[in-house]
Amino acid sequence: MSEVNLNLIAGQWVAGESTIENRNPSDVTDLIGLYAQASTAQLHDTLLKAQVAQQVWEAGGIEQRYSVLMAIGNELMARAEELGSLLSREEGKPLAEGKGEVYRAGQFFTYYAAETLRQTGDTADSVRAGIEIDVRREAAGVVAVISPWNFPTATAAWKIAPALAFGNAVVWKPANLTPASAVALTEIIERQDIPAGLFSLVMGPGSSVGRQLIESPLINAVSFTGSVPVGKGIAAAAAANLTRVQLEMGSKNALVVMDDADIDLAVASAVGGAFGGTGQKCTASSRLVVHEAVHDTFVEKLIAGAEAMHVGHALHADTQIGPVVSEQQLNENLAWVETGKKEGAELVTGGERVERSTPGNYMTPGVFVNTTNTMEINREEMFAPLAAVIKVAGYEEALATVNDTRFGLTSGIITRSLSRATHFRRQAKTGCVMVNLATAGTDYHVPFGGRGDSSYGPREQGSYAREFYTTVKTAYISAGQPD
Repeated sequence: MSEVNLNLIAGQWVAGESTIENRNPSDVTDLIGLYAQASTAQLHDTLLKAQVAQQVWEAGGIEQRYSVLMAIGNELMARAEELGSLLSREEGKPLAEGKGEVYRAGQFFTYYAAETLRQTGDTADSVRAGIEIDVRREAAGVVAVISPWNFPTATAAWKIAPALAFGNAVVWKPANLTPASAVALTEIIERQDIPAGLFSLVMGPGSSVGRQLIESPLINAVSFTGSVPVGKGIAAAAAANLTRVQLEMGSKNALVVMDDADIDLAVASAVGGAFGGTGQKCTASSRLVVHEAVHDTFVEKLIAGAEAMHVGHALHADTQIGPVVSEQQLNENLAWVETGKKEGAELVTGGERVERSTPGNYMTPGVFVNTTNTMEINREEMFAPLAAVIKVAGYEEALATVNDTRFGLTSGIITRSLSRATHFRRQAKTGCVMVNLATAGTDYHVPFGGRGDSSYGPREQGSYAREFYTTVKTAYISAGQPD
């Protein structure tokens, strides 16, 4: 029997009330380990400890925070190969992507280490004589971080790093599908010079541990990435205590291919954006809006590109698409294939479960054609290696199609026209806009987030993260008359 991996509760590694198995989606016979599930009583203990530790941490000064975050970031980057292999083993993304994710997570920590030294405030003169005003930011308090399985290290890092940088305590509930990466990151953080209880790992189901975390009056802020229904439930539950929330949820991203597009660039952007990471990205381009003049050529090359992608074991060097993260997720993906067919869409390639040398959750990338923007496959997030092509007559119809959605995370356009590109990036109703690039792929030093059902609350990443992780204090000072 494998050793049980523990939770970090109130500064101590402890067992939970039960355990779960963590299996490799590339080879389900490979048991990665057993992972403790926290109890609600343990969660209460760690929240009480976090309150005390947070005050010590904030009072400790910015140089301590700088040193701690730099150490975390440097270790992540130095161990990117090791921890990236672990990430790919449990999540299923190709090895190069797993290593890249861990390295990028390290960059988040080093970036926010530098941000600790840029925490400057504002001063002003009062409208009243003899009074000066000091405006500064202070930590929000105890922050709950609820992170997803598709980027188990990077998404967690871009929440945890700014939270710690701005003086907060963190209670982290990762997704149960990727606990190994969570334990590895927690071990790195716990070894640093931080107060006991400042950072906690509480693995467990969202229905119990997650809900108690959100509903607790001891939590000052909740940062969540996941599905729309869960996000809306978090917002409703947090409202009872007026807890601030930051929600990154669903998407239905569109990539426009215009009649003047570089078709090879368009196909490469579509293939990478739609099928990279097995389509399990919130920035994936699942709607391909294509001008009728280039539609047939684009589709022909898109099919060839999809069929050329090698589906295989995440740790094999030639793999371009790894397995779907779980059997349940694979079944949901296959159900979307059937939904598309029933709606009248034509599946021209892929979208099938396949077998490989090891028993895993393998699926070929699928392409739908003859679709309309009213079809459910073009309205709802599939989170699968599936893309639907929508033929349009011109630019105005393309833009209208892009904006005809309840989501608004990313969008993109492939065109040689500067005027079209400029108009598109101004008129696309999304938080991120890509010009001659795939919809997937963002930088860590600038804001990330969307509109509509994609996001709610202040932006993540870059200097904009301080809006969520800090609160503003305005102080009025009367020095009186000099002696």
